[in-house]
Amino acid sequence: MNSSLFLNIFRFVTLLAIQIIVFNNINLFGFISPFPYILFIILYPVNGNKSGLLIASFLLGIILDMFSNSGGIHTTACLTLAYFRPAVFKFAFGVSYEYQTIKLNDVLTPERFSFILVSVLIHHLTLFILVAFQFSFFWDILIRTILSSVLTIAICIIIIYLIKPNKR
Repeated sequence: MNSSLFLNIFRFVTLLAIQIIVFNNINLFGFISPFPYILFIILYPVNGNKSGLLIASFLLGIILDMFSNSGGIHTTACLTLAYFRPAVFKFAFGVSYEYQTIKLNDVLTPERFSFILVSVLIHHLTLFILVAFQFSFFWDILIRTILSSVLTIAICIIIIYLIKPNKR
């Protein structure tokens, strides 16, 4: 088996466990919640199997839904992010992203930051729309999405720099 597969399995299990044990218990000011488990979808290899990403995203979301008792909203948000991930790559890196060797856990460039930002916004907007499930809560959805996205992006960047290999 391939070392990339083992790395992805390890990342899947680790991020899911950290989300369930630590981050599910954080709720700042009653409406800001970090969701760094989506880093698995963000860091999935660019040239990786697309159907494998969709299956892994489904499993990631459904397991988190079982532990959070959230009725499928994480599954839907994860699948939405996994589905739109190629379009976000094209937006952030240009049309020829497939031919580039993109490593998201390298130095943070504007392209990498915009990819992480748009990915987190897609996930959180989907998630909080499904949580509220009413258009009358538009401002609540928007505030929760923006503030939770800021916290999630900060945590994701910290995690990326913690797992980044040293180049000495």
